[in-house]
Amino acid sequence: MRCPQCGFESAQGAAFCSRCGTRLFAPKPAAVREYAILKVRPSLWYSANFFIVGALVAGFGGYVSYTHHEFWKAGFALMGLGAVIFIGGFMANRTVDWSVTSDRVIERRGVLARNRREMELADIRSVEVSQRLMQRMIGLGDVAIASAASADFIVRMSHIRNPNEIAETVRKARLKRLA
Repeated sequence: MRCPQCGFESAQGAAFCSRCGTRLFAPKPAAVREYAILKVRPSLWYSANFFIVGALVAGFGGYVSYTHHEFWKAGFALMGLGAVIFIGGFMANRTVDWSVTSDRVIERRGVLARNRREMELADIRSVEVSQRLMQRMIGLGDVAIASAASADFIVRMSHIRNPNEIAETVRKARLKRLA
């Protein structure tokens, strides 16, 4: 196998060039297909502020329509607004998801306009987990996956459940991919 860095002809099956130390990538057999390892979405705690505000507005609308009969239209309008806020929180939660496959990490954002970012597992430089105090109390956290290909390319999985397990799954998938 020829080294892409220095051009030295290394032994067949070698993982690294014996002259310069560059990693040699063997072509994958055509029969090996990409498969899904895990799919992650933000926790519903991520949208809790929408749910709380929606419930309060709808509750206040119910209170107004029940106690002040002359303002029943305003009460029903507030209940409708509370329902819209509540549904908006649920939709905001469902606009982001991350997938880890056997070859890459995929981030999808948006409902009407979709954005998709992909990072090859071989390009991962680091996997970092951070948990703020409130996140630790409810079992959430953030996972940041940095790319070795670009300094500013980072996939951030925010407000996810079991961040340490997910980070470990990404690390294991990366090591399996590099092997």
